[in-house]
Amino acid sequence: MTVRVLVVEDEPLAAQAHAEYVRRLEDFEVVGVAHTAGEAARLLREQGPVDLILLDMFLPDGHGLVLLQRLRAAGNLCDVIAVTSARDVDMVRRAVAHGVVLYLLKPFTFPMFRAKLTQYAAYRRELVSAPAEVLQDEVDRMLGSLRSSVEPPALPKGLTRDRLQVVAGHLREVTDGLSARELGDLLDSSRVTARRYLEYLADVGVAVRSLRYGGGGRPEVQYTWKRTQDTGTPTTH
Repeated sequence: MTVRVLVVEDEPLAAQAHAEYVRRLEDFEVVGVAHTAGEAARLLREQGPVDLILLDMFLPDGHGLVLLQRLRAAGNLCDVIAVTSARDVDMVRRAVAHGVVLYLLKPFTFPMFRAKLTQYAAYRRELVSAPAEVLQDEVDRMLGSLRSSVEPPALPKGLTRDRLQVVAGHLREVTDGLSARELGDLLDSSRVTARRYLEYLADVGVAVRSLRYGGGGRPEVQYTWKRTQDTGTPTTH
């Protein structure tokens, strides 16, 4: 069983990387790479049906969910994995409502990418081997294949996931960002510990570093939660 994949991603380097990641996986085949919604629609007409679309949400000529809406209206039932930097929970909710089977946040590593597509491949195998009429446990097993059984990547030594969630919560709440000193006061921990968490969030791409000047002393490094662009409510035209 070979899964035919269309990559839809507006950034050329990212599109190339995603296509190369797919090619590394057994039983997956890249049938096209599109940089716009219009190009994706054209490739689907020319290449015929695909099994899976890796879909970015922010395309230069329209929202990814609008493209998906149009595909569904045309009777195209291919599966979709969102591959996007859109982190707001409303976008996740809308994606699920439109039939997105998995959601992969940028930036990610190849092991994270491979884990998602491995889940999807397991779902496809269950689907193909299922009888025409299924029992409840067979449905549960098929859908369960899409749930992650892979442990999340290990954090750097000394960091914990519970504390990381707390740090992320503090950073989301402020518009002007936080320094390691300010975060340390909020956590009742050392500046060094606070900086390690902030540096980790910056390294994985969800926080942005900048310099804060003032007070006549040395500038402080400030960390600000990286807001994704305004997504609005996708509408068809």
